[in-house]
Amino acid sequence: MKTNKIITLSFFLLSITLGFAQQKKTMSLKDAISLVIANSNEAVLANTKVATSQLELETMKNNQYPTVKASGQYMRLTNANVKSNLGGSGAGPEVSQLLLGQASVSMPIFSGFKLRNSIAASENLYKAQTFSASHTKEELALETVSLFASLYKSQEMVKLFQENLKSAQQRTKDFSAMVDNGLLARNDLLKAQLQESNIQLSLDSAIKNVNVVNYQLVTLLRLPEGTIIDIDINAIKSDMAKNQLTATNGQRNDLEALNFQKNASEAGIKIAKAGYYPSLSLSAGYIALDLKNTLTVTNAMNFGVGFNYDLSSIFKNGKEVKLAKSKAEQTTQAVAILTDKIKEETQEAQENYNLSLKQNKVYALAVEQSDENFRIVKDKYDNSLSTTNDLLEADVQQLQSKINLALSQADIALKYYQLQYASGKLINSFNLSTK
Repeated sequence: MKTNKIITLSFFLLSITLGFAQQKKTMSLKDAISLVIANSNEAVLANTKVATSQLELETMKNNQYPTVKASGQYMRLTNANVKSNLGGSGAGPEVSQLLLGQASVSMPIFSGFKLRNSIAASENLYKAQTFSASHTKEELALETVSLFASLYKSQEMVKLFQENLKSAQQRTKDFSAMVDNGLLARNDLLKAQLQESNIQLSLDSAIKNVNVVNYQLVTLLRLPEGTIIDIDINAIKSDMAKNQLTATNGQRNDLEALNFQKNASEAGIKIAKAGYYPSLSLSAGYIALDLKNTLTVTNAMNFGVGFNYDLSSIFKNGKEVKLAKSKAEQTTQAVAILTDKIKEETQEAQENYNLSLKQNKVYALAVEQSDENFRIVKDKYDNSLSTTNDLLEADVQQLQSKINLALSQADIALKYYQLQYASGKLINSFNLSTK
């Protein structure tokens, strides 16, 4: 008796543990996209790259400020021989230490506009990285949409197969009773049992797909492992209706990123050409010196202009300029290629969306037709006017038409948001920000 109580308590605790391990979370597509652009590893990495690029820009800007240095030295001297040309005779003074302090300030004046163009290049690279991060989040949002569509399709398949399996099981039960009473051939029962087995296999496969896609989605959204996502389909339909009513102007962030890379490469040409020019800088300093018992120097101020020119750059810098121009030409060609690709993607996405709407209407009509066909065949079968094959075939057609309709409804949403992505409006359509 005590053992039974222990077993009962163990099952109770296990059921509680499983209940906490698997938590159902109702989620709309907007909620999922908000999570993925904030929490996913890819989004975090993209934000880190933007922060790094900003620091690189700020570091480059620091080069336009003066360089200030200060140093000091104390040296102990041993047996130093000191001679002075300032007059006097006899043994030199005993020198045992040297104190030296100095400060200097250097300010660049002109370097062939290299610094200014370097800052401009860094600014464009920072903007390019910002738009690249936004494009990464658009891709993550599209991946979320695809997983949502796959999960919804799999869940709908499970529902349809479960419903159809119940009918198949009842049919097998009825046929078995008819065989026992000599009213039906055993071969017809075997056909019904085979169809039931096929439906069970399809159901098992659909359940597997639900588990796989759910796990992928949970991992992408960084949700606790074991979370079961329950799709809020009504919220998705509402969001789609609002989005279609409030069209927004979009931009492809990957194209914007490439345009800023092009600007940076054009600035790189100017940076390379700076090698043809000399550099000028202002400098000033202060020196204080004390050589014990010998010499003391204070208020030794100095200032002047520094000039530097690498004469060999006249011959060598041409290759640097050609290299910079070649890189700029590459980005120009890349912009043209991506522009054409975006136009093609947008046109194809629009055609796919239009097709999904047309297919949905056909599938909806097919469901009505298959329902009516099954009703007629079932009446004929009940009156011995059609065969078991006819009945089972009509049942399969009815199930397939319902599956097609369920899949087409998910495809409408998928194709619609693929169109939004191609137009650069996916995240904006949910009034979300990629910043």
